[in-house]
Amino acid sequence: MTDRNTSSSDDAIEETRDFAPRFNADGLIPVVTTDQATGAVLMLAYMNAEALEKTIASGDAWYWSRSRQALWRKGETSGHTQKVQELRTDCDQDTLQLIVDQSGPACHTNRPSCFYRRITPANGGMLLELISDD
Repeated sequence: MTDRNTSSSDDAIEETRDFAPRFNADGLIPVVTTDQATGAVLMLAYMNAEALEKTIASGDAWYWSRSRQALWRKGETSGHTQKVQELRTDCDQDTLQLIVDQSGPACHTNRPSCFYRRITPANGGMLLELISDD
């Protein structure tokens, strides 16, 4: 149900107040996780319906590991947890954003963010440049 009458299904989903996440054919939805304090993008991960339910119920970030084919709670082994402050969805509800209070590094490489390399053109190709953790 939407808040206003619309003539197209795109308008309906873009204006609805009903949360109806659109999982892909594999049952997953991408999640962009950002730091509440800095606004920095920390990571991109995926959730299945169970991970989303656990995240909402617990306030901790849960994800689906595509490589391990298993649920995981962020920080379960490292102690670098993510406490969810806000959950958002994009206009067509096929991507989520978690705004979190990050405890410790977000990346398994022990960096603050998984996005620690800049792509730069060089000698007709592309190179990766490390970005300072400062």
